[in-house]
Amino acid sequence: MKNEGLKGIIAAQTRISHIDGNEGNLIYRGYQIGDLTDKYSFEEVAFLLWYGCLPTFDKLSILKSELKENRYLSVTMKSVLDLLPKDMDLMSVIRTVISAEGKSDYQWPPTIDQAIRLTAVIPSIITYRQRTLAGHAPVEPNSKFDHVENYLYMLNGVLPSKAQVNALETYMILTLEHGMNASTFSARVTASSESDMVSAITSAIGTMKGPLHGGAPSGVMELLNEIGTIENTENIIREKLNNGEKLMGFGHRVYKTHDPRAKALRKKLLELDGQDSWLDLAIHVENVAINILNELKPGRSLYTNVEFYAAAIMRSLNLPSELFTATFTASRIVGWTSHVLEQAENNTIYRPQSEYIGDFKGS
Repeated sequence: MKNEGLKGIIAAQTRISHIDGNEGNLIYRGYQIGDLTDKYSFEEVAFLLWYGCLPTFDKLSILKSELKENRYLSVTMKSVLDLLPKDMDLMSVIRTVISAEGKSDYQWPPTIDQAIRLTAVIPSIITYRQRTLAGHAPVEPNSKFDHVENYLYMLNGVLPSKAQVNALETYMILTLEHGMNASTFSARVTASSESDMVSAITSAIGTMKGPLHGGAPSGVMELLNEIGTIENTENIIREKLNNGEKLMGFGHRVYKTHDPRAKALRKKLLELDGQDSWLDLAIHVENVAINILNELKPGRSLYTNVEFYAAAIMRSLNLPSELFTATFTASRIVGWTSHVLEQAENNTIYRPQSEYIGDFKGS
């Protein structure tokens, strides 16, 4: 029996997350994703994924301090960053610099301290590279800012608005974890050989780099840029659908109803109504597009996916397209490291079989 790409095959048991595509549910450690984005910060949800419970005030304070202490690039990391070719893509840069973290204290078994270090330092790698390529001096981390706010601060060197921080933090919580996807599976396979945490995460980054997994939502960005203003929305959407064009940002391979991440992100953006024109435009485009899709394609159940609102957020933050997958990586590192830690709890090396379909020659 063939299962191309291992589709439908259960490869592990997990307590980290659950996806119900038919009902449109995403659960982290027993909590519906919408409840988490409503009430908790990036740090609190990261704690939940790593430790299996939400933190007390004291434990949250400790985690925030640990993340802040681990933001700084080592001398070796800076040296590697300065030596890498200017035309090297950002995901390859992150993968290479994370490899430079693989010192002797990263041996099996993996630890939460290692997960915290890697999570804390990835935004610093991204922003150091982005600013130096642009001819600007890197911005050092600011201990007054929490994780997401500090990321935006290091990117631009200015204090981001509350609306920007809220929107990006919600997005990053929603993309911390998403079951046994390709990059998470890569991390668990590498960890199952009792390799180190750094090796497992570089495997995941290499997988995320592929356009079939972590590709930027450039099509959604192009759609929103083309529409530009609320007044243009209906005419452009109708023209595209009448011409048989695909409406980017609608529909999902797993979710057969509303993408719960898109729902949670939309709810947060509605709370920010009027604070950012591009986020307001995205909400309007969604409403118009859903109505037209229901009119022209009845019964298709096409809803916005998380990439639709991710594109709107990236556009509102003026983030270039090459930062999308890198920012996705800066959030998904929490899920990857959680899975590596879980793999180590009851480890068995992955050793699937292959079916030989070649010739048999000779006697």
